[in-house]
Amino acid sequence: MRRKLVAGNWKMNGVTATLGEVEAIAAAAAAHPGVDAALCVPATLIAAAVPVAGALPIGGQDCHEADSGAHTGCISAPMLKDAGATLTIVGHSERRADQHETSHDAWAKAAAAHRHGLDVILCVGETEAERDAGRAERIVQSQIEKSVPDDADGSWFTLAYEPRWAIGTGRTPTLEEIASIHAIARAKLAMMIGRERAEGIRILYGGSVTGANAGDILAIDNVDGALVGGASLTAAKFVPIIEAAAAL
Repeated sequence: MRRKLVAGNWKMNGVTATLGEVEAIAAAAAAHPGVDAALCVPATLIAAAVPVAGALPIGGQDCHEADSGAHTGCISAPMLKDAGATLTIVGHSERRADQHETSHDAWAKAAAAHRHGLDVILCVGETEAERDAGRAERIVQSQIEKSVPDDADGSWFTLAYEPRWAIGTGRTPTLEEIASIHAIARAKLAMMIGRERAEGIRILYGGSVTGANAGDILAIDNVDGALVGGASLTAAKFVPIIEAAAAL
């Protein structure tokens, strides 16, 4: 049985004055040992967050595919690890949209992170136009095919389904729509890497997850946790999602 994972993505938010929220979230997470939790904070906060996070894993939000070089403003996997990170997000829809990253970029970044011992949360998901055109399933399958490394398994790799139109909008797909995409994602992973390995990989849902809707979403078959944006910035909003996972 796959353990639930509730991971927070702080995006471009957070300064040293907000480290108290990291500490509060870590304390609450420790009170629910049956659920895995993690926070992916800005690169500038990783080194400062690790000492106050205790056993709560701290991660990055992206990493470059190269270990070093002339890549101004980028963060490599060795740099993340040196700062104290144990995981990183790659392929987030905001990186795909705003920085024009491709699925191949996400694949290369996931491989680089794994090469240096970081766990990986790899994101896939369709736009509103793609869903309205009836292409959501095809888009997600294509992104998985092009983004997931061949050696992916549950020991280091997590997939996150985030419909782009639901991120930060307060809108979410229906429970049936979430269930359908997660089942399709699981089947695609099984085709690529074998059913046994695919069954060990957690698939998270992300996109306007809150304490109010987390229980229903996390109870869906093949939904193994949540990747949480805005609601992860404070313990008051993030902890109820952890508690919802623990209640299942």
